[in-house]
Formats: sequence, structure tokens, C-alpha cells
Amino acid sequence: MQLTDLVGTHFRLLEAQKKALKRLRIETIEDLLYHFPSRYENISDIKHVSSLEKDDSAILYGKLTGLKTKKSFKSRVPISEGQFADDTGSIKVIWFHQPYIAKMFGAGSLVKLAGKVSGDSKSLFLANPEIERVDVIPGDIHESLFTRGDVTENLLYPFYPESKGITSKWFFHAALKIFGSGLLDTLVDPVPEEILAKYSLPTLKSALIWIHTPKNERDNISARKRFAFNEVFYIQLIKQQERNENNHKHSLTVTVNKEKIEEFMKRFPFEATDAQKKAINDIVSDFKKDHPMSRLLEGDVGSGKTAVAASTIYSVTTSRPPNQDYGALQTAYMVPTEILAQQHFESFIEMFAHLPINIALITSSGCKKFPSKTDKTEATSISRPQLLKWVKGGEISIVIGTHSLIQKTVEFQNLAYVIIDEQHRFGTIQRQKLARKDEFVPHLLSMTATPIPRTLALTIYGDLDLTVLDQMPHGRKPIITEIVLPTERKKTYEHVRSELKDGRQAYVICPRIDEPDPKKALALNATSVVAEAKRLKKEVFPEYEIGILHSKLKPAEKIEIMGQFAEGAIDILVATSVVEVGVNVPNATMIIIEGAERFGLAQLHQLRGRVIRSNHQAYCFIFSDSKSKPTVDRLKAIKTAKNGFELAEFDLTLRGSGELYGKKQWGLTDLGMEAIKNVKMVEAARNEAEKLIKEDPTLKMSPELARTIKAKSESLHFE
Repeated sequence: MQLTDLVGTHFRLLEAQKKALKRLRIETIEDLLYHFPSRYENISDIKHVSSLEKDDSAILYGKLTGLKTKKSFKSRVPISEGQFADDTGSIKVIWFHQPYIAKMFGAGSLVKLAGKVSGDSKSLFLANPEIERVDVIPGDIHESLFTRGDVTENLLYPFYPESKGITSKWFFHAALKIFGSGLLDTLVDPVPEEILAKYSLPTLKSALIWIHTPKNERDNISARKRFAFNEVFYIQLIKQQERNENNHKHSLTVTVNKEKIEEFMKRFPFEATDAQKKAINDIVSDFKKDHPMSRLLEGDVGSGKTAVAASTIYSVTTSRPPNQDYGALQTAYMVPTEILAQQHFESFIEMFAHLPINIALITSSGCKKFPSKTDKTEATSISRPQLLKWVKGGEISIVIGTHSLIQKTVEFQNLAYVIIDEQHRFGTIQRQKLARKDEFVPHLLSMTATPIPRTLALTIYGDLDLTVLDQMPHGRKPIITEIVLPTERKKTYEHVRSELKDGRQAYVICPRIDEPDPKKALALNATSVVAEAKRLKKEVFPEYEIGILHSKLKPAEKIEIMGQFAEGAIDILVATSVVEVGVNVPNATMIIIEGAERFGLAQLHQLRGRVIRSNHQAYCFIFSDSKSKPTVDRLKAIKTAKNGFELAEFDLTLRGSGELYGKKQWGLTDLGMEAIKNVKMVEAARNEAEKLIKEDPTLKMSPELARTIKAKSESLHFE
């Protein structure tokens, strides 16, 4: 048996099992070996029916029989009842107010029950126990698989992620078969022995045995620690290799004149914060180096990232291309939405109109150029072929756009600087598409207002230098955030009305666009933009103009509606989270978020940031109908956290980085996402990766490690 062998080579598979393995992306023996248990059952906690006594808290495995629904004699409460049996006896089970259980579990269903024993010694029963369908009863295999001689060694039984057609029991027996083949004795551990010893990590063979068949909790924890370290260590190696390669490339020379930058910044209607000044200094210092910059600028919503970007673009647009005494180096500024692209285009015209440069906008809806030939103070629409010709010829200094910027037809003559705004998945591949082939690589500044925990930034953005904007502009007041209960809605609406009377505007954010289809049983029952806009106009704010904005609208319609809102023609904008990123309407000082429990904290924080665009007092009203304590506690954090970074750390602790950013976005495993919570582990993995790549950039001395991270880089998707 070899790691690269297909599973079907060594296992007889039914058609349903083949399909299930494909869904789980398990093709080879290696894939199967690294399909780890998601949880374990401590067999010592499992009880038998014959040993039960009144008031026991019991975990039981067995079969259900005789399930039926009826109503209680006096109160007429609907109930499900039946018998639960194991090899030692049977006991009555009752579920009040849960008649559906009798329909969900047929006669003979294997189940796990967890609950408290009620009744008396003559007539014991379980009332409302938790119930879970299982495919195997751990006690059945306790003697045959979990004992060696007369001594019980393994008390933890593994449960694996399943898919229809294949069971956890199958995965467990498959792991045992692999162990019995002798394959583990042939494995080469990719992680150097000195690193394993330094951090007290088990060998690869021990870790695989302990994660699939742990003798005890200590072994299980040790194995999971090893594989969590692996994941972060491999990512750090990939990132450090990228950084090393980048440091051996060249960029176009940018002339930096700090006095001129300070003069340019005086054009802003506000005084730059110390954090902004430091960020600008970090970036222009990178411009002076002989290799391209790779930097992440992380700043809370409203902290002034665009001003930092503009100030550093100034240095690029006032620098000459190589061997020329005319023209300017080029900047590409990419944003996620057409609304934001249009907004930046207009603001950059204001900031750079005094310079003799051309600014362009490229989106799927059309192209624009400033200044117009006929009116030097206005922008004009232009054909795409003509604009692309000017960009390729180097006549356009600043090009702003969406993903349209990285299409093959967009070519630059002297691209020196690439700025990516809120594009977390923009990476090396896209930057190469923008760069001139085989010559110069542009400086890269990636900007985000999404609060990123430090450990995640160190891991996912390990190839980037990090600058944090941790100050807000002078005079900016903190947002007043309130969690609004259903009984307090009327009071909140009155407050909003008083602000509207004073000339302010408001956002109302809803989780969905249209009303759910009542015919669909699992349809999301959440407030919709269309219905809420009608309700607010009819019942709450009939005297005010209400508009709607959502993703189903055409780009031109979105821009028109945002334009009306920005000009004050619309008082209340009811929208989905499409307004989340970057939209700037200074007069909008209130935001109501409906169904807040359906949004992550990072997203709620982003949405709240829409109303911190001026020195007027801003308000965020979080509407939630959920009464569960975890949800309420999570929403309270949005009110108490001092800034987005504190909020990110809280969300990481509470829900995990998989919830915060979505492990699907990065391709990390559950263990990898858990590892990111551990700052010591992340820092240790980073330090070891830096040291290793410094000594052996291509990992020639560690061929198995090189193979492993090559495979890992193909499974991850940071781009």
C-alpha cells in the first residue's frame, strides 16, 4: 500500500461509497489517512440500561422500538414515546412537544441518547433526552478493538465527517486497515527532527495513530497539536518562499520627496493622524528599496486608508518612467464594486486635478477618463479600446477599476504601483497579470477595513509587511451602538425620525432581497429589502423618501441610486450588505441592521462603518429577534468592543476563524483554523519557517518537505 494509491485499489467500494468519497474529496490513501475524526466519544461515559438509577445523567447507545405519537392525558400536549433497548435491557423514552421525533426515527434506528433518568425504581424513563442517529455502537466494538489482553487501553472512540453513502464506522475500519498494512513504517516525516523535539511534537507515525485511535485524551491532544502545527508551518513556508522570491525581483524607481507629499496632504480637508503619517512613511520607505513592496494596510472603518493611498500615489505620479524626462509612472487601483470604483474615481479627480495627469475608470459597465478634451474640469465617457490604447501607451497615470483591471486586454506601459482595496483573495497570480512580463514587478499595497486578528494576519498574509491604522481622524465621534429588542423598535424609529428632521440620512440593512417562498419549508425566514421598504414607507416614515439597493440591480441602477442617496434625494436607503464595502455618504449618520444574528461580527462592524464618515454623531441600531444567550453575548460585543481589532480577537475566541473569515475562503482544515487561535504556535511556526527558508530557499535539503508544501500550495487558495 502506497500513499498515492487510489482508495479503490485496496477497498471494495459500493457505488454510493465512491460518490461519497468524491464529495469529500478523498481519492488516494493519503487523503483517507488525513481524513481526521471530528470528535471522540469517551467510552467510559457510556452506560447500559441495566445499570441505570433515578437521577443518573446517562449516555446510552442502542435501538429505538415502538415509537409513536400521542397527546398527554390531561394537558393534551403532543408527545413522542417509545422503548430504547441495548444488550442489557430496555427503558421507556418520552419527548414532550416533539411529535416529529417519531416520524424522523423508524423502528430499529441505532441512536445515541443523552439525558437524565426520571421515575422510580419500578418504572424508570428518560424524558426529553438529546437524540442523535448513529451508524455504530461504540460498546459493540469495545472488547474487540479497544482492548489488548485483559486491559482496556483506548477509551476514546472516533467519529468522522460523513457523507451520504459512507459512514464514520467505515472510516474507522479503513484507518485500522491502513495501520495493519505497514504503510506507516515507510513514511518520511517532512518536519525536521530538531523542530519536533524543540516543541515536543510526536513523530508523523505516532501522530497518525494517536489521532485515529487515541489511548487517552493526552495522546489525542498531542496528535492534534502536531497536525495543527503542520498546517501553520506549511503555510508559513509557502509565504516565506514567496517573500524570498519577491525580494529577488526588481521594481520601477519611485522618486520620493517627503516635503512635496506633505504639501499634497495639505489639500485634504482634515489633518492627518500620526498613524496615517507612519503608514505613508512605511510605504514610501519601501519605494526606496530595490525590490517590490508587499504590504498590508489594515485600518478600522473610517480611519483614512484612502488618504494614505492617495498620498503615496502622489509620489508615483510625480516620478518619471525609466530613461524619460516626460510622462509619469502608473498606478492601478482595484476595488470590489462598481459603486466604489465610481466613488474613488470622483474623489481622485478632486485630489489630483491640479496635476497634469490623466485618470481613468474601467468597469464592466463602461470607461471614463479625466480630464475631458473639451472641458478640463470634467470627466468624459470613452470607448474601451481607446482607453486601453492609452493605458498601454503609458498616457494614463492612475487607473481605477474592478476586476476588469486584470483582464488580458488591459496592459500597462510603466505600472509601478498596485493598490487593492478590500480584495482579500487578490494575490501573487493577479499581481503577475498586472505586471510587465519578465521585467519589473509593481509595488503592492493591499488594504482592508475587515478587522483581522493578529495571528490570522501573520499566517494568511505571511508574505506581506503589516501596517495598522489604529487612530481615527481628529474630531470623529465614536458610533453609539444599541441592541434593540422587539419592544423598543418604536422608540428607535422616533429617534431616527428626529435625526431625519435635522437633515441626516439613514441606512436600513436586511439579510435578504425578496420575501421567502412560503412553499419552501427551509426558506430563510428573514426581513427582506423589498418588503421592509414598503412597510417603512407605509407604516413608519411615510413623509420621507425611501430607496432600495441590492445585488440584483444592474450596475448602472446601483450607481444611480447611490448618487441620489449621496445628493440627499433619498432619505432612507434600504439595502442588503451590498453597501458593506467602502461606500461613502458623510450625511448618512444612522444605520439599522435587521436580523443582525445572521451576520458575522466582522461584517456587522463593516456595515456600522458606513455611518462614521463625518464629525456628526453616528448611531447603529442592531435589531435581533433571537433570545439565545450566545447570540445576545456576541451582539453585545459589537457594542462594547473599542475597535475592530478587539472585535476580531473576540470573534476568533468565540466562534473561531473559520466563522470569522470562512475556511472555504482559504482552504484550511478545521485543525488549521483552530491553530490560528494559538499565537504562540503561529509565531513559532513563522520563526522556524523564516529560519529554514533563509538557510535553504528552495528546500533542496528537505525534498519531502518541498513535496509536501508544493501539494499544500495547490490545495490552498489565497488568490
